Amino acid sequence: MLLQALLKHMKRFPWVTNVTVYGCLFAGGDLAQQRLSGSETLDWSRTRNVAVVAFSFHGNFSFLWLRFLERRFPGNSASAVLRKLLLDQTVGAPLATSVFYTGMSFLEGKDDILDDWRKKFVNTYKTGLMYWPFMQFLNFSLVPLYLRTIFTGCCAFVWATFLCFSLQNGDGTMTAALDWIHQLNGEAKVQGTTKSK
Repeated sequence: MLLQALLKHMKRFPWVTNVTVYGCLFAGGDLAQQRLSGSETLDWSRTRNVAVVAFSFHGNFSFLWLRFLERRFPGNSASAVLRKLLLDQTVGAPLATSVFYTGMSFLEGKDDILDDWRKKFVNTYKTGLMYWPFMQFLNFSLVPLYLRTIFTGCCAFVWATFLCFSLQNGDGTMTAALDWIHQLNGEAKVQGTTKSK
Protein backbone atom coordinates (compact mmCIF):
# COMPACT_ATOMS: atom_id res chain seq x y z
CA MET A 1 0.00 0.00 0.00
CA LEU A 2 2.73 2.50 0.98
CA LEU A 3 4.88 1.42 -1.97
CA GLN A 4 1.96 1.87 -4.35
CA ALA A 5 1.33 5.36 -2.98
CA LEU A 6 5.02 6.24 -3.41
CA LEU A 7 5.08 4.95 -6.99
CA LYS A 8 1.89 6.89 -7.80
CA HIS A 9 3.42 10.03 -6.27
CA MET A 10 6.65 9.47 -8.23
CA LYS A 11 4.77 9.33 -11.51
CA ARG A 12 2.71 12.41 -10.67
CA PHE A 13 5.53 14.48 -9.10
CA PRO A 14 8.73 12.84 -10.35
CA TRP A 15 11.18 15.65 -9.59
CA VAL A 16 10.03 16.40 -6.02
CA THR A 17 9.71 12.74 -5.05
CA ASN A 18 13.01 11.62 -6.55
CA VAL A 19 15.02 14.52 -5.15
CA THR A 20 13.45 14.18 -1.70
CA VAL A 21 14.06 10.44 -1.43
CA TYR A 22 17.58 10.79 -2.85
CA GLY A 23 18.45 13.59 -0.42
CA CYS A 24 17.12 11.66 2.58
CA LEU A 25 19.05 8.53 1.61
CA PHE A 26 22.27 10.48 1.03
CA ALA A 27 21.97 12.26 4.39
CA GLY A 28 21.13 8.90 5.94
CA GLY A 29 24.53 7.67 4.77
CA ASP A 30 26.15 10.26 7.03
CA LEU A 31 24.04 9.14 9.99
CA ALA A 32 24.98 5.53 9.28
CA GLN A 33 28.67 6.43 9.16
CA GLN A 34 28.45 8.25 12.48
CA ARG A 35 26.62 5.35 14.13
CA LEU A 36 29.03 2.78 12.70
CA SER A 37 31.93 4.86 13.99
CA GLY A 38 30.53 4.47 17.49
CA SER A 39 29.86 8.16 18.08
CA GLU A 40 28.22 8.71 21.45
CA THR A 41 26.30 11.68 20.07
CA LEU A 42 25.40 12.51 16.52
CA ASP A 43 26.94 15.53 14.84
CA TRP A 44 23.72 16.99 13.47
CA SER A 45 25.50 19.96 11.92
CA ARG A 46 27.52 17.60 9.74
CA THR A 47 24.39 15.68 8.76
CA ARG A 48 22.71 19.00 7.96
CA ASN A 49 25.65 19.92 5.70
CA VAL A 50 25.49 16.56 3.93
CA ALA A 51 21.74 17.02 3.48
CA VAL A 52 22.24 20.53 2.05
CA VAL A 53 24.72 19.20 -0.51
CA ALA A 54 22.45 16.23 -1.27
CA PHE A 55 19.25 18.24 -1.70
CA SER A 56 20.73 21.28 -3.41
CA PHE A 57 23.01 19.44 -5.82
CA HIS A 58 23.22 15.64 -5.79
CA GLY A 59 19.50 14.82 -5.93
CA ASN A 60 18.78 17.45 -8.57
CA PHE A 61 21.86 16.58 -10.59
CA SER A 62 21.03 12.88 -10.53
CA PHE A 63 17.44 13.52 -11.62
CA LEU A 64 18.42 15.80 -14.52
CA TRP A 65 21.56 13.88 -15.47
CA LEU A 66 19.81 10.52 -15.76
CA ARG A 67 17.12 12.07 -17.95
CA PHE A 68 19.74 13.73 -20.15
CA LEU A 69 21.55 10.42 -20.60
CA GLU A 70 18.30 8.68 -21.52
CA ARG A 71 17.42 11.36 -24.09
CA ARG A 72 20.93 11.25 -25.56
CA PHE A 73 21.18 7.43 -25.64
CA PRO A 74 17.62 6.06 -25.41
CA GLY A 75 16.87 2.47 -24.49
CA ASN A 76 18.74 -0.33 -22.80
CA SER A 77 20.62 -1.91 -25.69
CA ALA A 78 24.22 -2.83 -24.96
CA SER A 79 25.45 0.13 -26.99
CA ALA A 80 23.16 2.65 -25.23
CA VAL A 81 24.01 1.30 -21.76
CA LEU A 82 27.75 1.41 -22.43
CA ARG A 83 27.55 4.96 -23.75
CA LYS A 84 25.58 6.07 -20.69
CA LEU A 85 28.09 4.35 -18.41
CA LEU A 86 31.06 5.94 -20.13
CA LEU A 87 29.59 9.42 -19.96
CA ASP A 88 28.38 8.90 -16.39
CA GLN A 89 31.79 7.81 -15.15
CA THR A 90 33.84 10.39 -17.07
CA VAL A 91 31.61 13.45 -16.55
CA GLY A 92 28.95 12.79 -13.90
CA ALA A 93 31.04 10.98 -11.30
CA PRO A 94 33.94 13.48 -11.20
CA LEU A 95 31.51 16.39 -10.97
CA ALA A 96 29.44 14.80 -8.18
CA THR A 97 32.56 13.89 -6.17
CA SER A 98 34.01 17.36 -6.62
CA VAL A 99 30.81 19.04 -5.46
CA PHE A 100 30.67 16.81 -2.39
CA TYR A 101 34.17 17.66 -1.16
CA THR A 102 34.06 21.37 -2.04
CA GLY A 103 30.46 21.80 -0.90
CA MET A 104 31.15 20.20 2.47
CA SER A 105 34.30 22.28 2.94
CA PHE A 106 32.36 25.44 2.11
CA LEU A 107 29.53 24.59 4.51
CA GLU A 108 32.02 23.70 7.25
CA GLY A 109 33.63 27.13 6.81
CA LYS A 110 37.07 25.87 5.86
CA ASP A 111 39.53 28.50 4.63
CA ASP A 112 40.61 26.39 1.65
CA ILE A 113 37.53 24.69 0.21
CA LEU A 114 39.71 22.78 -2.28
CA ASP A 115 41.98 21.18 0.35
CA ASP A 116 39.96 17.97 0.87
CA TRP A 117 39.27 17.80 -2.86
CA ARG A 118 43.01 17.99 -3.68
CA LYS A 119 43.87 15.34 -1.09
CA LYS A 120 41.03 12.88 -1.73
CA PHE A 121 39.47 13.36 -5.15
CA VAL A 122 41.67 11.02 -7.20
CA ASN A 123 41.48 8.20 -4.65
CA THR A 124 37.73 8.64 -4.23
CA TYR A 125 37.19 8.65 -7.99
CA LYS A 126 39.22 5.44 -8.35
CA THR A 127 37.25 3.83 -5.52
CA GLY A 128 34.02 4.92 -7.19
CA LEU A 129 35.09 3.11 -10.33
CA MET A 130 34.96 -0.12 -8.32
CA TYR A 131 31.34 0.55 -7.29
CA TRP A 132 29.37 2.90 -9.54
CA PRO A 133 29.81 1.26 -12.97
CA PHE A 134 28.20 -1.92 -11.63
CA MET A 135 25.34 -0.05 -9.95
CA GLN A 136 24.72 2.15 -12.97
CA PHE A 137 24.88 -0.84 -15.32
CA LEU A 138 21.95 -2.32 -13.39
CA ASN A 139 20.25 1.07 -13.34
CA PHE A 140 20.55 1.72 -17.07
CA SER A 141 19.75 -1.89 -18.03
CA LEU A 142 16.87 -2.80 -15.75
CA VAL A 143 15.34 0.20 -13.99
CA PRO A 144 12.62 2.33 -15.62
CA LEU A 145 13.58 5.97 -16.03
CA TYR A 146 11.12 7.28 -13.43
CA LEU A 147 12.76 5.05 -10.76
CA ARG A 148 16.41 5.62 -11.70
CA THR A 149 17.08 8.51 -9.33
CA ILE A 150 15.56 6.50 -6.46
CA PHE A 151 17.71 3.50 -7.37
CA THR A 152 20.77 5.76 -7.55
CA GLY A 153 19.77 7.18 -4.16
CA CYS A 154 19.70 3.70 -2.64
CA CYS A 155 23.20 3.09 -4.02
CA ALA A 156 24.20 6.58 -2.85
CA PHE A 157 23.28 5.65 0.72
CA VAL A 158 26.19 3.20 0.73
CA TRP A 159 28.39 5.62 -1.20
CA ALA A 160 27.59 8.53 1.14
CA THR A 161 28.58 6.37 4.10
CA PHE A 162 31.95 5.86 2.42
CA LEU A 163 32.27 9.55 1.43
CA CYS A 164 31.49 10.73 4.97
CA PHE A 165 34.07 8.29 6.35
CA SER A 166 36.61 9.58 3.82
CA LEU A 167 35.76 13.17 4.67
CA GLN A 168 36.32 12.59 8.40
CA ASN A 169 39.02 9.94 8.65
CA GLY A 170 39.95 8.43 5.34
CA ASP A 171 41.92 9.29 2.27
CA GLY A 172 39.31 8.25 -0.28
CA THR A 173 40.77 4.79 -0.82
CA MET A 174 38.96 1.50 -0.56
CA THR A 175 41.83 0.25 1.59
CA ALA A 176 41.13 2.86 4.27
CA ALA A 177 37.42 2.01 4.18
CA LEU A 178 38.09 -1.73 4.45
CA ASP A 179 40.47 -1.12 7.36
CA TRP A 180 37.70 0.89 9.04
CA ILE A 181 35.17 -1.92 8.47
CA HIS A 182 37.68 -4.46 9.78
CA GLN A 183 38.21 -2.30 12.87
CA LEU A 184 34.44 -2.05 13.40
CA ASN A 185 34.13 -5.80 13.04
CA GLY A 186 36.88 -6.33 15.63
CA GLU A 187 35.19 -3.92 18.05
CA ALA A 188 31.87 -5.72 17.59
CA LYS A 189 33.53 -9.06 18.40
CA VAL A 190 35.12 -7.60 21.54
CA GLN A 191 31.76 -6.16 22.65
CA GLY A 192 30.08 -9.51 21.97
CA THR A 193 32.70 -11.33 24.04
CA THR A 194 32.36 -8.81 26.88
CA LYS A 195 28.55 -9.14 26.93
CA SER A 196 28.68 -12.96 27.02
CA LYS A 197 30.85 -13.01 30.17
